[in-house]
Amino acid sequence: MAVRNESTVLQNGIKMPWLGLGVWKVKEGSEVVDAVKAAIATGYRSIDTAAVYGNEDGVGKGIAESGVARDELFITSKVWNADQGYDSTLQAFDASMSKLGLDVLDLYLIHWPVKGKYKETWRALETLYKEGRVRAIGVSNFHVHHLEDLLDGAEVAPMVDQVEFHPLLSQVELRTFAKQHNIQLEAWSPLMQGNLDLPLLTELSSKYGKTAAQIVLRWDIQHEVVTIPKSITPARIAENADIFDFALSAEDMEKIDGLNQNKRFGPDPDNFNF
Repeated sequence: MAVRNESTVLQNGIKMPWLGLGVWKVKEGSEVVDAVKAAIATGYRSIDTAAVYGNEDGVGKGIAESGVARDELFITSKVWNADQGYDSTLQAFDASMSKLGLDVLDLYLIHWPVKGKYKETWRALETLYKEGRVRAIGVSNFHVHHLEDLLDGAEVAPMVDQVEFHPLLSQVELRTFAKQHNIQLEAWSPLMQGNLDLPLLTELSSKYGKTAAQIVLRWDIQHEVVTIPKSITPARIAENADIFDFALSAEDMEKIDGLNQNKRFGPDPDNFNF
């Protein structure tokens, strides 16, 4: 099965695939190399990693061994909390690029909004963007108030905000704000870390002839949220990508929206200590 490479267009005109492979908790070495190669062979063109994942070397190796031209791929990484600040972010970026074996990164994100540091960190990302070392810059785990603070004084607006987003945490206020400011929302843990055993998802799986995971990922896309499910299993990687040949009805979208409990499986960006 070949993935249909459908993309959103970021505010600066750069195309970003709606679907990517997330590699959080994928082990460095053959596990991540093989996952990246399997995803690219299936047709994925977007890979999302981060310095703190400890697998940028393997991601770079997987990209190099994929046989697909670099300019066809969209690679994301993130600066970790301990490296935030202007000079330290620039150094962290160089370290990530060395591990990835890349000259230019497609998207670089601030991983978490570290109080008192993320504005200086953003200034470093603006420098990298202006120098052409990154094609797009953005943030991760930023609430509306973080975005408002960042936009106040920023020379370049963030193009992406990658956040926890799924049917139990539908981020309505953040989605509205992001849309108003032309910030592309991206979902991490879209599959609720495997907690898909919900009666509605079972019912819709039967109705559409799709898995619960495919229903949720399709819901992401129809909400215009980029999604990056993680898997290391080739069959599951392919299954997660098989979401472009059907559409959920408006009524079923609303039913899934109704599952929202503002429930997080990860930390709240206003209360994290790492």
